[in-house]
Amino acid sequence: MTSALRLRPVLEDDLVEFFLFQQDPEANRMAAFVAKDPSDRREFAQHWARVLTDPANLVRTIEVDGEVVGYVSAFPAEGRTEVSYWIDPARWGRGHATAALTALLREVPRPVHARAVKDNAASLAVLRRCGFVVVGEDSGYANGRGEDVEEWLLELPADAPDLGGH
Repeated sequence: MTSALRLRPVLEDDLVEFFLFQQDPEANRMAAFVAKDPSDRREFAQHWARVLTDPANLVRTIEVDGEVVGYVSAFPAEGRTEVSYWIDPARWGRGHATAALTALLREVPRPVHARAVKDNAASLAVLRRCGFVVVGEDSGYANGRGEDVEEWLLELPADAPDLGGH
């Protein structure tokens, strides 16, 4: 299913796809912590300019069979390394997030941290398949839902086994 998946550096043309992916209302609801106005191209461009010019960020485009299906990233947050990913909603449920995150984790020193809104079972499952464990809870205002949400705090411990290739 994901054997043709590869990660590569983000190209400017990829941003067109990323912008389109974030127009999906259900994807924004599930991700929860998204831009206040996902349709604001200027804010989107400014956000990605900051992300891509910060050398502390590791961001990769996810390609499957030569098509852009999303992105995966590792970035500093509160003195730790945190990961995030976004998959085209039309391609959910195909294992792309798990395969992409597994591949990215080979490039990132551990421990690694992540967050998932408590009712986002799919994202929680991806993180658990990649070896993350719940280590705490948090809450905060989520633009994608217009309300406070509860989230799981997860960690991939320094001694977690490498999951190998997918």
